[in-house]
Amino acid sequence: MTDRSSAINDSDLTARLQNPEECRAAFGEVIRRYSEPLYRQIRRMVENHDDANDLLQNTFLKAWSSIDAFRGQAKLSTWLYKIAINESLTFLEKERKRLNISIDDESSMLINAIEADTHTDGDETLKKLRQAIATLPEKQRIVFNMRYYDEIPYEQMSEILGTSAGALKASYHHAVKKIERFFNDND
Repeated sequence: MTDRSSAINDSDLTARLQNPEECRAAFGEVIRRYSEPLYRQIRRMVENHDDANDLLQNTFLKAWSSIDAFRGQAKLSTWLYKIAINESLTFLEKERKRLNISIDDESSMLINAIEADTHTDGDETLKKLRQAIATLPEKQRIVFNMRYYDEIPYEQMSEILGTSAGALKASYHHAVKKIERFFNDND
């Protein structure tokens, strides 16, 4: 997800965020740097373009409103991913309640969103992968997306999700096996 040079830039950016004279401009850089990866993470969680855009804006609003509390103990990207994931989980919970869907039936809600999606190309293999991911339990779905698509290290995921790296590795392994099974069962 990040290389050494972007980590160095993040430490400079964090310092600028903590300087009242540079904070606004630095936050503009945060938005430019993280809009795309955060959008992709949110989009993979909620499977709807418009909802993902709204949640991305909510993520940046929440980050901006709590920028004074951010002191750089965690990496900037870790802090932003944590906000984005929490916003997405809150949204999904509200959608389940609004639609009167149990957490066990959430996969059907996500698969319906994938089927109705008009913002992706017609690649059937990609669509099938998205459907397979949608059938995973929530935690496995998040871990798989973060590791497979963004290549986030388990240690950083551990900070974001508040779970041990070992548990995340196990979740990823189980997710991969379930996705393989989905592909084998749906040929």
